[in-house]
Amino acid sequence: MSQARLMDGTALAQRIIEVTGERAAVLTERTGTAPCLATVLVGEDPASVTYVRMKRNRCREAGITSRHVALPAATTTAELVGTIEALSADPGVHGILLQHPVGEHIDERAAFEAIAPGKDVDGVTFASFASMSFGLPGFLSCTPGGIMRLLDAYGVDPAGKRAVVVGRSAILGKPVAMLLLARDATVTYCHSHTRDLSAAVREADIVVAAVGRPRLVSGQDVKPGAVVIDAGYNSGNVGDVDFDSAVERASLITPVPGGVGPMTIATLLDQTVAAAARQLGVAEG
Repeated sequence: MSQARLMDGTALAQRIIEVTGERAAVLTERTGTAPCLATVLVGEDPASVTYVRMKRNRCREAGITSRHVALPAATTTAELVGTIEALSADPGVHGILLQHPVGEHIDERAAFEAIAPGKDVDGVTFASFASMSFGLPGFLSCTPGGIMRLLDAYGVDPAGKRAVVVGRSAILGKPVAMLLLARDATVTYCHSHTRDLSAAVREADIVVAAVGRPRLVSGQDVKPGAVVIDAGYNSGNVGDVDFDSAVERASLITPVPGGVGPMTIATLLDQTVAAAARQLGVAEG
């Protein structure tokens, strides 16, 4: 069997950002107001600082204004919630991104829930998860949303396929499974307590690895011809899938980096412009 075809998230994300930039320009011209994304960062975790800088650079690329709120590491839950509630009430802010993690002393869920659903462009609130689960209008969790767009771009129809999601986080594993289920896949969740993970992966037509453990999924367990989505990122540019062995068996596979990551940011910007359009009362085509 020939090697898997790489799913180029970088190229697809760039196309999405270009279209998003065109939409932002039209919106700005029609309303006199540019879409605005507020990013909130607690502390100075190097990886988080880098991620936020990257997102702000992409905003600039797409004609989206970014407002950055940097808070000290000692910020309390009440202070963070107050900051987010103020941004939620600010008509000049159309989308809010709380960069996580926020520190163990902070109730992250309380902070997420302070984001107004209409500005939850990262798809992290209960309201957004409910919308994803019930197929209602709303914002998708950005990484799952990016994964679904990658599948569509490469002609992968989940209907009738067996999908295994390795990981059950609130903003990745759980919502991506809901989105796959909505597209008529038969979905199995796997996690740290799953007995015989290998057996589950071997049955999968689509594998989504999103658990944060380097090379957890062995290529030897990948069903020949399966589609492998590696949503993990670990030190050393290593994903949750053993790429070198999986590429020999899969039909399509995402590289790390350059696969899922760029799609996450592209989805965030796309949803920020959509949020701005709704708040400014402009119907997009």
